[in-house]
Amino acid sequence: MRSKPLLRVRKTGALLVAAVIAFVGAVPLAGAGWEWTPILLLPIAAFAWAWRAGTDVYPDELRVRALAGSTRVPWQRISELAPDPSGQISALLDNGNVIRLTGVTQTNLPRVLAAGKQEIKQDE
Repeated sequence: MRSKPLLRVRKTGALLVAAVIAFVGAVPLAGAGWEWTPILLLPIAAFAWAWRAGTDVYPDELRVRALAGSTRVPWQRISELAPDPSGQISALLDNGNVIRLTGVTQTNLPRVLAAGKQEIKQDE
């Protein structure tokens, strides 16, 4: 079994609250008839995604988690961490692939790097 991550970065908790509110709002619609009950699956899936999706930081790797599955990325394979226009951080890998680090933003990137004991190397 894998050791506990040094840092867990998740999306905002407001998404969990929004999913609960959506579920409560969908209950009367689902109660109108059995054919409407599948509508409850949407807020349940949104809640599960908001709860699970994120980036776990380990000393030797990052683990990017989604609703179903996860991707492990060793620190050595990451060539560059770069923000997109919305402030989300993506990792450019040594093979040219790009992986978006769920939940990692420009604001919490220093915490992620510190937890993984990675240095910030800036081009001059």
